[in-house]
Amino acid sequence: MATVALNSKAGKWVMVSCIMASAMAFIDGTALNVVLPALQKSLNAGATDLFWLLNAYLLILASLILIGGSLGDKFGRKKVFMAGIFVFICGSAACGFAKDITWLIVFRVLQGLGGAFMIPGSLSLISSSINAKERGKAIGTWSAFTTVVTMGGPILGGAFADAGLWRYIFFINVPIGVAALTILWKQVAESRETDENPSIDIWGAVAIALGLATLTFGFLQMPALGLQHWQVYGSIATGVLLLIIFIIIEKKSNHPMMPLQLFKNLTFSGANLLTLFLYAGLGAGMLFMGLNMVQVQGYSQLQSGLTFLPFTLLMIGIARFAGALADKHGPRLFLIGGPALAGVGLLVLSFIKQTAGPSDYWTTFFPGIILFGLGMSFTVSPLTAAVMGSVSEHFSGVASGVNNAITRVANVFANAILGALAVVFFFGALQNQLKDIQLSNNTKQEVMQQSSNLGNAKPPNNIPGNEKQTIEKAYKQSFISAYGNVMRISALLAFTGALMGVLFIRNSAVKQQTNKAPSE
Repeated sequence: MATVALNSKAGKWVMVSCIMASAMAFIDGTALNVVLPALQKSLNAGATDLFWLLNAYLLILASLILIGGSLGDKFGRKKVFMAGIFVFICGSAACGFAKDITWLIVFRVLQGLGGAFMIPGSLSLISSSINAKERGKAIGTWSAFTTVVTMGGPILGGAFADAGLWRYIFFINVPIGVAALTILWKQVAESRETDENPSIDIWGAVAIALGLATLTFGFLQMPALGLQHWQVYGSIATGVLLLIIFIIIEKKSNHPMMPLQLFKNLTFSGANLLTLFLYAGLGAGMLFMGLNMVQVQGYSQLQSGLTFLPFTLLMIGIARFAGALADKHGPRLFLIGGPALAGVGLLVLSFIKQTAGPSDYWTTFFPGIILFGLGMSFTVSPLTAAVMGSVSEHFSGVASGVNNAITRVANVFANAILGALAVVFFFGALQNQLKDIQLSNNTKQEVMQQSSNLGNAKPPNNIPGNEKQTIEKAYKQSFISAYGNVMRISALLAFTGALMGVLFIRNSAVKQQTNKAPSE
């Protein structure tokens, strides 16, 4: 199909509409974490309610995102993209008007359904619409803007939370989505593969949706129930079995929704492995750094959001440039050096102990965030370009769906596994802290029972004031110890991502595709 130049009028409209739509999903995810305390108080929600508020969306998104990418390739990327945007803004508006936490969780499921068809559609439309020579630069532009709004989400969420306007986190999606739909309808041409067989791989779709859903559910339940609980190991085992069945179905199908030959390209496989490890480290690192700042170091929610501003500025300044360089020189060096530098940043952040709060930011968190931000800024665009450039345009929706699904599963995996490990680390550190504190055995048990709350642990009410302060200090020191261990594991995951770059990424595999004529 015909492609357009990035700086042409048509190219600019494609970029604007895709960035606006993606921004809704990304800003919604990061800002919601910040407004949770205000939301919880307003709706009288419990801890379990908040768990499902966050993860009902993630569960549906991870389950269906691969199907969303495949349907775009078959029936028209613009059509499926617009359908996803429409469902997402309907779900967002419904969330804003939700009267109680139960309905809010239900409407978050609707958001997840829309996101599954919207998120892979943006990259698929860019890859199939922008000419091959500028595709990396286009993806870099998309990465820079979407990362900026993602990192700006906590700042916006903090401002809304402080003003008592948490519902506007959902309402803000409506005008953005309507504007994106209008641009797509009037200014962007349809993109589809005319020789594509229109039949749907029903059994493959069912297997992958149920497989990802049960696998994600098992990981989500792990922190609360433990690995030994039947719901956890049963769900994970069922998910793995269904994914194996999905692979068998795809191997035998004449028109598979995810052609397995894509993975014969080691660069495509390696880029997705890199995504799995790097984004697992990224997700856990960002989560525990935020918890550390707010629960232990004395930052407000807005201050915590503002600390990531250097990261945002680096993405603005570097991501598009890195995408253009990857177009010219290939992504391999970026996908080795970038994750390695991000790993160094996470490692530096792991050594932070108790600080004096925001006044110590520049000598404590700032250096690690700069290194981490530089690493991610040089990685995001080349990584996406490597994924999309290692397959033909014919499979751009599937490629985007696979990579987005892996990103979401990586976040779930990291938060579940490292969240459970953090409790173990916290428990062990707290035992050492309590050795020198004179408490009865019953009181020690009560103190230890708070381990699952990590940085939000509270001393039992029946403890005298002096001992309560000592226990609060022990809780903080135990969390800092657990935080350090989690951040070092996150760094190891980032270094493993860099190793995937060394082993699998080849510039020639990407250039073979991106140098093809636009009509192929």
